[in-house]
Amino acid sequence: MAKVLLERKDVDVNFTWDLTTIYETEEEFEQALTKIVSLTDEIEKEFKGNLNEAENINKCLDKLRELSQIAYVASSYAHLAVAEDQTNVENQQRQMRFSNLASEMASKTSFIDSEIIEADKKVIEEAMAASKENKGYLEDILRRKPYALHPEVERALSALSNTLDSPYTIYNMAKLADMDFGTFTAEGKEYPLSFGLFEDEWEYDENYEIRHQAFKTFSKKLKEYEHTVATAYQTQVQKEKTLATLRGFDSVFDSLLFPQKVSRELYNRQIDLIMEHLAPHMRKYAKLLQKIHGIEEMTFFDLKLAVDPEFEPDISVEESKEYIEGALGVLGEDYLEVVKRAYDERWIDFVQNKGKSTGAFCASPYGSHPFILISWTEKMREVFVLAHELGHAGHFYLAQKNQNIFDTRPSMYFIETPSTMNEMLMANYLMKNTEDKRMKRWVLSSMISRTYYHNFVTHLLEAHYQREVYNIIDGGGSVNASVLNKLKRETLEKFWGDTVKINEGAELTWMRQPHYYMGLYPYTYSAGLTVATEVSHRILNEGQKALDDWKEVLKAGGTKTPVELAQMAGVDITTEKPLLHTIEHIGNIIDEIIQLTDEIEN
Repeated sequence: MAKVLLERKDVDVNFTWDLTTIYETEEEFEQALTKIVSLTDEIEKEFKGNLNEAENINKCLDKLRELSQIAYVASSYAHLAVAEDQTNVENQQRQMRFSNLASEMASKTSFIDSEIIEADKKVIEEAMAASKENKGYLEDILRRKPYALHPEVERALSALSNTLDSPYTIYNMAKLADMDFGTFTAEGKEYPLSFGLFEDEWEYDENYEIRHQAFKTFSKKLKEYEHTVATAYQTQVQKEKTLATLRGFDSVFDSLLFPQKVSRELYNRQIDLIMEHLAPHMRKYAKLLQKIHGIEEMTFFDLKLAVDPEFEPDISVEESKEYIEGALGVLGEDYLEVVKRAYDERWIDFVQNKGKSTGAFCASPYGSHPFILISWTEKMREVFVLAHELGHAGHFYLAQKNQNIFDTRPSMYFIETPSTMNEMLMANYLMKNTEDKRMKRWVLSSMISRTYYHNFVTHLLEAHYQREVYNIIDGGGSVNASVLNKLKRETLEKFWGDTVKINEGAELTWMRQPHYYMGLYPYTYSAGLTVATEVSHRILNEGQKALDDWKEVLKAGGTKTPVELAQMAGVDITTEKPLLHTIEHIGNIIDEIIQLTDEIEN
């Protein structure tokens, strides 16, 4: 029986997150907005034109921390309400109101960074010496000093922030509000189709006809919107290039990598080594899938097939607790407390409903607690997804307990390390607790088809394609739908070679991911997982010492650069060794799956 997607009002409330833990009533949200307005005005009135002394700088930043915390919580509330149901007009209006207010707040407080940047270096250093809380914030300002624009220009850009972010809003509206995928027919039966259903279910379906027709119908609908989405994306990358040039960066790459605190070398290495060294392993994996499923010609829409689709255990939300607690328990009692509270206090939104955001994410408003969005499909694979998102939750929970709001968030380069680390711990736990060859094979193939495929293939191919787009933009060119389709197809063909036929519709994959509106984000998934893989090896080999080091990394938040955080965890990412070691590890897993398949079949 095909699943019918429920309206949000009809789902079981016990499996939804509880946003009343942020604000019990709408009135509390309104009070927060009022407080944001009054604090913003207070800061502007008291400190504008007066940030030329260390004492004033710190007083101002102390107030800014308070404002940031209130705004972060309000922003999360507005965003999460929309994420649970994009079609809810009331939620949309609330988010739009907050966005407008946030733009005004950013505009009115933009003088802070501008004036501090204009201040004498000695004054900034004096302020840093006087305040541990503001030191990190001021260090970042000193880094940005060479790229700062005139204060009035910075103010104008802040005032326009909502408008400048509109490409992402347009993309989301096209994808989640306007695109109606309707249904598709396979073998005489009608099935419902949506972004979520395609990416969470039909893409993995063992039945060729269901998979084929779902892909065809899905691609046809994407195609109808390609020019709109391409225009939004062209606007996004052109905006980034313009800002990079205005600020005096040599290229858009340097501008986007600047806040990540990593070099072009680290960025390019991640893409180039994986394209070259991982591709042969993944082609071998594709051939295994082809053999197991008796597919005459392996195509792009067959790549998400499971090695053993009949085996994957079904699992309820309730049953997942045992696995999650068992796997993540090695991180200690304080970490386990976060996991237990996430279930008991409804931090997690498990349900599937119309208008809900696709994929999974974790939001961690400072001063509240983390919230996780996931669409539970009753399949064991969701345990890995949940472990991943709890990795973000545990990371920010510990960082926020140990750092102030300015210092909790590490570089984007490192963001996906704690999350993918938890997937490693889940795999280790499952492998340790079974002697069943099919279960072992399922765990290993889940690591390849989900963890490594997601981070080292899906997102890495995005990163390769994205680099091609920025190369065009950097050279003064522009992109449209046909150029984007061509670039995506070329990237897929380069990676898969003649092992996989890139069928029509595959080139539209660039329309599916929101990451292109978040700077150079896609490559960081594989970067984070490289560190996580190396740390999980350390944990298996060294035990408690490695675990203790890892916990210190989580608590450090944003107080260190990615290179320093990796060093704390015992990994040197200034060399290519960790990445090549991780690729070798992926190859070994694929070989083990092939061996187990032979043993099971014989």
